[in-house]
Amino acid sequence: MRTNPVLGELGTYPIAEIQDTVRRMKDAGERLIDFSLGDPREPTPRFIREAAAAAIPEVSQYPTVAGLASLRSAIAGYVQRRFGIEVDPATQVIPTAGSKEAIFSTPFAFIDSTADQAGVFATPGYPVHERGMRFAGADAIGIKLHGDFVLRAADIPAEVWPRLALLWTCSPQNPTGAVTPRTDLRALYERCREHGTLLLSDEAYADLWEEEPPTSALQVAEAGSVGSLTYLSCSKRSGMTGYRSGAVVGDAEAIAALKSMRSSAGVGSPEFIQQAATAAWNDDDHAEERRQIFNAKRAVLRSRFDAADIPVVGSRAGLYLWVVVDDDLAAAKRLLAEGVVVSPGSVFGPGGEGHLRLALVPTLEECAEAAEVVAGCLRPAS
Repeated sequence: MRTNPVLGELGTYPIAEIQDTVRRMKDAGERLIDFSLGDPREPTPRFIREAAAAAIPEVSQYPTVAGLASLRSAIAGYVQRRFGIEVDPATQVIPTAGSKEAIFSTPFAFIDSTADQAGVFATPGYPVHERGMRFAGADAIGIKLHGDFVLRAADIPAEVWPRLALLWTCSPQNPTGAVTPRTDLRALYERCREHGTLLLSDEAYADLWEEEPPTSALQVAEAGSVGSLTYLSCSKRSGMTGYRSGAVVGDAEAIAALKSMRSSAGVGSPEFIQQAATAAWNDDDHAEERRQIFNAKRAVLRSRFDAADIPVVGSRAGLYLWVVVDDDLAAAKRLLAEGVVVSPGSVFGPGGEGHLRLALVPTLEECAEAAEVVAGCLRPAS
C-alpha cells in the first residue's frame, strides 16, 4: 500500500510509544507514578460538567465551523480580561476541537505546496508544530534551542527569512516550561512583519505561571493582531483535556482563511461541548485554583531537586519541569524501574537530549513521593 512518505519519515508519535510501555506495565499490575503525559487528573470543575450535560440535545445536528456566537464572545471576554486586548468575536475568533488539531491543520490554509516555502519551529518542542507543516508540504526547519530554551529572532538564519511563510513560537513552552520575555516576543513579531511571515503563537499554558503572567502574542501585536494568530486551550486551564476544546484568536484575514479551510474538514465541536467551554472561558476563579495546585506540585519537586543538586532549567510556568541529566534515555529507564514514568527529552527533538520532562499531573502526595525516588536515582555522585 502506498502511503504519504511523511508518515514514514516522522515515525510513531513519540509520546505514544512511552504510553504503550506504561500501559503494559499497568496491565501487569505494577504501580506507577506517571509524569509522562500532560493530562492532569484533577476533576473538571462541576459547573463545566453541568453546562455540558444540560446542553446535550434531544436531536443531534451538525455544528458550524464558526462556532456558537456565545462561545466566541466568551473567548473574546477572556482575552480582554487576561491580556487587555479587544478582539472582534465575529471576525477574530474561531473555536476549535482542542488546540492540537488546530495547530496541525493551520499550515494547510497558508502553505503553497508547489512553492519553495518554509516554516520554522523550535526544538525541543511540541512535535505537532513540525508535523503539521511537513504534511502541508512546507520545508519545516527546526531551530535548536539552548541555554534558557527561548526562541529569539536572532536564532533564525538570515537566509531562511525570505522563504519563511510560518513561524511557530510557544510560551510557556512545552517541554521546558520556559517563558519568552516580552521584548523577545515583540522582536520576533516585528521581524515576522518585516518578512510577511505569519507568527503562530501556541499559548495552551498561558494561565499556568508562578511569578508573572506570560506575555501573549496578542499583546505585542496589539489591536487587530495583524500577521499573528494565538492558539488557546481549555485543556489545562479548565481541566478539559477530554473535551477537546480550544480557540484561535488574531488576524481577521487569517481567521477567514482558517474558516474557509476548516469547512472542508468537519472539525466543529459538538455544541454541548461549546456550551461547556463557554462556561469555562467566562470564569476565572477555577483557573486560578488550578494554577495554585500546579504551582504547589512544582514547588514540591523543585525544592527536593534543588536540595539534591539536580539542575532544573526553565520550569517556571506551564505544566512541566525540565530536568538536566547526563543520559536522558538511561535515566528514564532507571526511574521506570523504580516506578516513576518520565519523558526522555530526546523524544521532543534535537536539543532535548540530556533532559527529562516531568508533567505535573500526579497528585501532590505522589509528587512528594516521586521527588524522593527521582532524587535518589539522579543525585550526582559526591
